[in-house]
Amino acid sequence: MRFEDAAAAVTAPGQPFEITTVRLPAGHEVEVFVHSPPSLREVFATARARDGQVFLVYEDERWTFPDVMRQVDALAHVLTSHYGVGKGDRVAIGMRNYPEWVMAFAAVTSIGAVSVSLNAWWTADELDYALGDCGATVLVADRERAERAGATCARLGTRILGVRLGDGPAPAGTDRWDDLVGAAAAAGAAMPDVTVHPDDDATILYTSGTTGFPKGAVSTHRAVVHALMCFACRSAVDTVRSGAAPDPSATPAAFILIVPLFHVTGSVPVMLSCFAGGLKLVVMYKWDPRKALPLIERERITNFVGVPTQAWDLLECPEFGDYDTSSLVMVGGGGAPAPPELVKRVGGAFSHAKPNLGYGMTETNAFGPGNNGQDYLDHPTSTGRTVPTVDLDIRDPDGRSLPTGEVGEIWFHGAHLIRGYWEKPEATAETIVDGWLRSGDLGRIDDEGFVYVVDRAKDMVLRAGENVYCAEVEAAVYEHPAVHEAAVFGLPHERLGEEVAVAVHLKEGAALDHDGLRAFLSGRLAPFKIPSRVFVIEAPLPRN
Repeated sequence: MRFEDAAAAVTAPGQPFEITTVRLPAGHEVEVFVHSPPSLREVFATARARDGQVFLVYEDERWTFPDVMRQVDALAHVLTSHYGVGKGDRVAIGMRNYPEWVMAFAAVTSIGAVSVSLNAWWTADELDYALGDCGATVLVADRERAERAGATCARLGTRILGVRLGDGPAPAGTDRWDDLVGAAAAAGAAMPDVTVHPDDDATILYTSGTTGFPKGAVSTHRAVVHALMCFACRSAVDTVRSGAAPDPSATPAAFILIVPLFHVTGSVPVMLSCFAGGLKLVVMYKWDPRKALPLIERERITNFVGVPTQAWDLLECPEFGDYDTSSLVMVGGGGAPAPPELVKRVGGAFSHAKPNLGYGMTETNAFGPGNNGQDYLDHPTSTGRTVPTVDLDIRDPDGRSLPTGEVGEIWFHGAHLIRGYWEKPEATAETIVDGWLRSGDLGRIDDEGFVYVVDRAKDMVLRAGENVYCAEVEAAVYEHPAVHEAAVFGLPHERLGEEVAVAVHLKEGAALDHDGLRAFLSGRLAPFKIPSRVFVIEAPLPRN
């Protein structure tokens, strides 16, 4: 079935993804799903009916949905009764991937407070900025983050609830989760009775700015839930298109968490999808392909959602062939363009898994065009198509729409967008214009609706008047059998304005020099696109 016909079928009146129109507080209208839960509180409430089904697996721990919800209800009770947290108050979460991260997010948003995701890699100064910027009432943190943010919290009057502190003394000013939440759970504490509205603030995620301080991207309950529904809608479209009947003998869906929960990919399409769909979520403390492979085999993982580098890591792992990966049905994710060579590798390396790619941002709650299966193999450089409630437009620097096929900035419109940046009206006005969000990415849309992201607007290399799109050059570099990672960028050049440079991290035991790479690229790229500077980096490439 054609994509357009399948999308029309699942969104028709009376269907699960029926569409209506609402007006947001900002004044513009958006399309939403009629049957969408009004808030995250209702999403989490469904977990109480899932009996003894396993939800979270972390190392040797196995948490059922009832286990998790008892902790969620207890923490919600502690936040309101012990810490005095009310609707609209900010509660920060600062820890590595632990089950308590999931519980804290559910509890905070269920009582109408705002969950603030803190990057676990941040230094004390970066934590100091974010905690002061959002005005957090409470910080839920593991030992390392509690110690790193201790002085800041003491200065700001922010209370700290410590997670997995071990047997040693708690960091100064830190309460123990086990003492407060554990006691409340043992006493059967119930979820406080709070009414949460669709347009109440739900989350703040800090964008990873490469210069200056990051901005807090604020999403309402409607935005997060709508993004979640968009992912489900696209899955329904794919199911209708396939025409396949449900297979009762198929491996139950299970996700492996290989990205941080403090990033939007980990929290929305992975964690929240599992919460809403009643799926098992296997949590990794830290990405390691040698540890992921036995987990995939043991837990019968079906969905592998990460960044392209992690798919490369899995395929290149020397022990890849030693483990059973036949349960996987989808390998992909987002966060960066996937080179066509990787799409081909994924399509041929697994017995059942198909390649997948999604293009989203923190500001879109991770949702945007998606590409998978045969569509992806047929259009390996495209990030795919989107569902009817999400609009995309390609515009010139003056905000005028461009014709089909022309390259310009990608603009988003829909109920899944952030409402703005926390207490930064000027930054909000620069990014959100009449309800449309400027992505800062350059792309084009073909006549079938497939979206192609060619570069970040600020990263495009302008060499002697010619536009060089880094993603295109990277895709060609990745075809070299020695390359494991590649990053293309511009360097100042006195005559050309900019010259094209590339940093490469090679596969174990491989060798490559400047001349060898240039010779390899000569038949794949126009001469002006071939990097004139090549840097071979010993360590994995750094990422923000």
